[in-house]
Amino acid sequence: MALHERAGQPTQKQDLINIPHLVSQYYVNAPTPAQPVSFGTSGHRGTSINSTFTESHIAAICQALVEYRTEKEITGPLYIGMDTHALSECAFTTAVEVFVANGVKVIVQAGRGYTPTPVISHAILTYNQGKTSGLADGIVITPSHNPPQDGGFKYNPPNGGPADTDITNRIQDRANEIIKQELFEVESMDYTEATQTDLFEEYDYIKPYVDDLKSVIDMEAIAKAGVKIGVDPLGGSGIAYWDVIAETYGLDITVVNDSVDPTFSFMTLDKDGKIRMDCSSPYAMAGLIKLKDQFDVAVANDPDYDRHGIVTKSSGLMNPNHYLAVAIQYLYTHRAQWKSSLAVGKTLVSSSMIDRVVNALGKNLSEVPVGFKWFVDGLYTGEYGFGGEESAGASFLRKDGTVWSTDKDGIILALLAAEITAVTGKDPGQHYQALVEEFGEPVYNRLDAVATTEQKNVLKNLSAEDVEAETLAGEKILAKLTHAPGNNAAIGGLKVVTENGWFAARPSGTEEIYKIYCESFLGAEHLAKIAEEAQAIVNQTFAKAGV
Repeated sequence: MALHERAGQPTQKQDLINIPHLVSQYYVNAPTPAQPVSFGTSGHRGTSINSTFTESHIAAICQALVEYRTEKEITGPLYIGMDTHALSECAFTTAVEVFVANGVKVIVQAGRGYTPTPVISHAILTYNQGKTSGLADGIVITPSHNPPQDGGFKYNPPNGGPADTDITNRIQDRANEIIKQELFEVESMDYTEATQTDLFEEYDYIKPYVDDLKSVIDMEAIAKAGVKIGVDPLGGSGIAYWDVIAETYGLDITVVNDSVDPTFSFMTLDKDGKIRMDCSSPYAMAGLIKLKDQFDVAVANDPDYDRHGIVTKSSGLMNPNHYLAVAIQYLYTHRAQWKSSLAVGKTLVSSSMIDRVVNALGKNLSEVPVGFKWFVDGLYTGEYGFGGEESAGASFLRKDGTVWSTDKDGIILALLAAEITAVTGKDPGQHYQALVEEFGEPVYNRLDAVATTEQKNVLKNLSAEDVEAETLAGEKILAKLTHAPGNNAAIGGLKVVTENGWFAARPSGTEEIYKIYCESFLGAEHLAKIAEEAQAIVNQTFAKAGV
């Protein structure tokens, strides 16, 4: 993809969406069979503009979720979080109307405020601790870092993490049945009436979460060292948390932008010229990167705060893979109460720098398919000390080795950067350079290749025997993976590994493309060779299948 000419530059008037039009379309538009409920790795997403995220979708999803809760005897409260996207407000209203009409107790942020994804996970786990019945679950209304016109809806069952595929498929299929029946089975009531019932509870999510941060982060060390922290909330759901964190723990935190604007007009444009609150993108993060020398550490999060962006004086915006490696190295050497048997969870498309760090630590590596849902059980049971994915999402255990959250938590990953700086006297960027000196310097890339629906299906269902190549970019192929070694789950694609490089190919769930992730420890030229041969290997499998 060519870099947009205005990438990294401030938005202009023509870049901004028409909020009244967007909101009206949520209520006016109705989905057709071509615009069904579709749960991907991060819930149902879409926009009212093209009728992929409408009142009908959300009402049907909520009714299907009510039925699922009844079947599974989930009778505790439903915690509701939402971010600052315009359509999140609309979907929040619909959700309350349907859940309360069905007799479900909902708990929302007081004053109709915003609540991050990790805070909902933390609240569910806290409520359910020690219980075997009357368990709570939750939803988060967010399209994550997607553009301002998008909406999204996620479900977190009683284990606090993202729902697995079995659950989301059931909710998705039932919701689509309800839509086909023109919402006849949806129970709903007036929003104002719903808020006046005993089933609607306003609650301060902020203080319990902030007060508990000391159990997972060494807040005292950060305060004692006087680490200067710059925060750009990117107009997201955690915007009210940072001042409370600073006051509670005596931290030197400066919020550089306190705007909440559903057009996200304060952003700089991403690489494709779109407004996207991607805290791992140097283009979307251009504003904070400019301020890097004013702070010891500067951080940002996406709108629902499940992702993190780390900016240091030494390296600017850190590549997410680089920071994950540093976080793992630090945590497994600075958490004295953690069991020595704790494994490290990573996704198949995360950097092999992590593999080398974990091997040097003498820990077990659990490599799983893409999607944070694969880390939920390991974090919940305390098998994993850390679970992280290449898209800047991670979580880890409390200092005593018990579960903190089973969903990605951008807040603790941001604060961990400050803890690392405070305790070691070096920022995370400096620590990564030390890892490079020890293990070598990888180069990493992700690119897209055109593929038909038939070709994507072939890629999704490959077996290792379908791959005939024996070498990749001049090195012997050591592994051909179609199932993740950490849990033997199908990866929905292919990963090929050599001593100093690898590639993974996965079909897109929404576009006529497949994605190639690749990495080399031998430099950019070797990486380019890997990418070239990766496409050739995939094309050979297409030809073999006759597509």
